Amino acid sequence: MRRNIVHSGADALIYEIRQIVAVAKKLEALGVKITYENIGDPIQKGEKVAPWMKQIVSDLILKDMSWAYTATQGFEKTRTFLAQKVNERGGAQITSDDLLFFNGLGDAVAKIFGFMRREARVLGPSPAYSTLSSAEAAHSGYEHMTYNLIPEKNWMPDLEDIENKIKYNDSIAGIILINPDNPTGAVYDKTLMRDIVSIAEKYDVMVICDETYAHINYSETGTVHLSEVIGDKVCGMALRSISKEFPWPGGRCGWLEIFNKDKDPVFARYVKTLLDAKMLEVCSTTLPQMAIPEVYSHPEFIPHLKTRNEKFKRKAKSATEAFKGLKGVRVVEPKGAFYLTVAFEDGVLTNKMKLPVENKAALEFIQPLIENCANDRRFVYYLLASTGICVVPLSSFCTKKDGFRVTLLEEDEEKFQWIYSTLRKAIEEYIQSA
Repeated sequence: MRRNIVHSGADALIYEIRQIVAVAKKLEALGVKITYENIGDPIQKGEKVAPWMKQIVSDLILKDMSWAYTATQGFEKTRTFLAQKVNERGGAQITSDDLLFFNGLGDAVAKIFGFMRREARVLGPSPAYSTLSSAEAAHSGYEHMTYNLIPEKNWMPDLEDIENKIKYNDSIAGIILINPDNPTGAVYDKTLMRDIVSIAEKYDVMVICDETYAHINYSETGTVHLSEVIGDKVCGMALRSISKEFPWPGGRCGWLEIFNKDKDPVFARYVKTLLDAKMLEVCSTTLPQMAIPEVYSHPEFIPHLKTRNEKFKRKAKSATEAFKGLKGVRVVEPKGAFYLTVAFEDGVLTNKMKLPVENKAALEFIQPLIENCANDRRFVYYLLASTGICVVPLSSFCTKKDGFRVTLLEEDEEKFQWIYSTLRKAIEEYIQSA
């Protein structure tokens, strides 16, 4: 073409969580039986949707209103309901005008960074969640700027690193938190959250908190929402969704809770831009929005959350135990979400290690892929060809640490145990192959 039409941030749009499926599908075609542990879809892993929840959605489908456009910001009844829920927590107080719905949080994240001034940067965690890190990098045209999560301290944020990055780089306009965290499963308590808000206040930056897994929390501290700690000075947004907690990932329904937009004219104008951008699309999907007050108010909803949290707590403990005493790796027991991160100690992996692959066609297929790739990606490809278990290399989560992320979602208990025992055996065999 006579002009280059490719966005300067195009190369940053990487979502390894799904991209590795292309490799898995090729191996599947070559006869490798694949166990997909790459993506957080509870339904695909066997979780059954609660009958009472199905009934709510079924009843709503019969209402003509569920087939219509809704308000651009979101279904009014739902926004009023959710604003009241926020206000009942104490802390920041909002109205229905402080909520904005999107077709899933992927849509929200694309708008958040797509309509932010390019020179403004947002500091995020490392390891990072790919949707956030890739969107921020693509918007700026540079590598995503990160602060460290410390595995030796249960993957807690390095507060000194956060403050230094902000203090010495005035392009940083915000801090990203993920609580509970994806991919590590870490949960932040109220003290830590307040410390981060204090840093934001000191340097006049906003806080963006991804609360996708807010109600998938089986820690001792329980859920701490951004609204409870942000106060009345710091501008911020909480990202919420029904994808994981109903769960209804195919519903593509997420929203922003916006705090203190009246405290800063620049932030207020930015928020208006997000609404204006959404207005060009008319609105987000109506049916899932209408279901939210009905599901949240149902007498079975709290027991539903409690049962799921007990299940994931049990699975987290069992999965962590599977790696107990294994040299060369660090595994921190998750306290929220439904992932487990296995981090290799520095220097453990080399480009000489391998796993036996019985399927010769599969071995031939991965050979070009493992040339000059990151050491943890090399392990992941060998694991995939050798055992069929599809996990995500940790280096694809915007970190220099070697490792991988695996889910806690398998509903078949026997298969769950097989996955984790096989992972341990594969790590042992891989390290010993050096």
